[in-house]
Amino acid sequence: MLKELLKDYRLILASGSPRRKQFFEEMGLNFEIRLRPVEEVYPSNLKGSEISDYLSKLKASAFEGQLKPMEILITSDTVVWYNDTSLAKASDANEAFEMISQLSGDWHEVITSVCFTTTERQSVKNSITKVKFKDLTDAEINYYIKNYQPFDKAGAYGIQEWIGLIGIEQIQGSYTNVVGLPTQMVYETLQDMVDK
Repeated sequence: MLKELLKDYRLILASGSPRRKQFFEEMGLNFEIRLRPVEEVYPSNLKGSEISDYLSKLKASAFEGQLKPMEILITSDTVVWYNDTSLAKASDANEAFEMISQLSGDWHEVITSVCFTTTERQSVKNSITKVKFKDLTDAEINYYIKNYQPFDKAGAYGIQEWIGLIGIEQIQGSYTNVVGLPTQMVYETLQDMVDK
C-alpha cells in the first residue's frame, strides 16, 4: 500500500482546503500541512488547464529552497472552465448567482492540476471532468447561496453540497476532481514516484 511505500518520505500538502485535507486523510496518508501565501495571478493568454497548471506550479515556487531530501510537496489548483472563460471564486452573493446561472442547463469543465515537487524534480498533472447542470430555478440558486455560502469554491458551487445533489444531471470523469482533488491520479503518481 502507498502508506507503506511513503514511510521514509515526508508528504507536505500545501493547501488550506478542508476537502483536500479530508481526501488525504481518507486515503490513509501521513502528511503535514504547510501554507505559504501566494497571489494567484496568471498571464491572461492562458486557457483551461494551462491556468491551473501555472497556478499549481506558482504555489510550489513559494517553497523554493525550503524542501529537504525525501520531502514531497503537493500543490494544487482547480479551475471551472465555461464558455472559454475561467470562473474563479465568487466575491459575493450576486457574483455567485451570476456564475451558477451561467452554468445552469449546460455543460462545463472542472480542471484540477496537481504539482508534485521534490528537491530533484517537479511534475504537473491535471484531470478534466465534464459536468452538466439541469435548468436551475432562481429560487434554487438563491436557496443554495443563502444556506451554503459557496464563496471559497471555483465556479461558486460544491458538487458534494445540496446544489450538486439536486442539480447535477451528468458527470464525465473523476468525481473527486470536481470536489477539489483527483485522488486516483494523486495516488498513482505518488506510487510511481516512490515505487522504484
